Amino acid sequence: MSDEKHRWVAVAHILRARGNKGEVAAHLLTDFPERLSQVRKVYLSAAAGRGEPQAYEVCSFWISQNHKGQAVFHFVGVNSISSAEELRGRDVLLPIEERVKLPAGMYFVSDLVGCAVFEHSDAAPVVASSPCSAASVPSALGKVTEVEFVGQAQAGTPLLRVETSRGELLIPLAEDICFRIDTVAKRIDVRLPDGLRELSEPE
Repeated sequence: MSDEKHRWVAVAHILRARGNKGEVAAHLLTDFPERLSQVRKVYLSAAAGRGEPQAYEVCSFWISQNHKGQAVFHFVGVNSISSAEELRGRDVLLPIEERVKLPAGMYFVSDLVGCAVFEHSDAAPVVASSPCSAASVPSALGKVTEVEFVGQAQAGTPLLRVETSRGELLIPLAEDICFRIDTVAKRIDVRLPDGLRELSEPE
């Protein structure tokens, strides 16, 4: 992914025109859609993904009561069905500096993807003052390619999809397994429970 794309965070994806006054229906890509009602300026990705995002002032925004996971935007200067249709397929972006500040222990998917994953074999954390040993040296497993969430009807722990030299490995994003996450350094340290590798192997 280019540095250009890292400047922005997508909060919605425009689906189609809605009504006859220039509003657009959009699929929400954020867990915090309520804050968008306070945002007065957003950016839309360039058509066909080429060029710089364009700034748009927001006339109004509301979360759809009839379509779960969707919202409606009305932008200044977009006042007809035809002009709204021109926005179809574009992403609604915010500068990455304006994204929500998450509480401790919560992470953005975009920050987890691309992290290098290192496995520790010790059952307990390595004490800094203890003598070095081969067992205390973490081994590189691979990189996170995706974060998978369980269905809404069934609660569960998200899974990190990690591409390793032996194939894909699914690692639960649980504190006792992913005991150290440094999104700035793009590194995740894990201790894998017995049998986890076998669960990811094809039958």
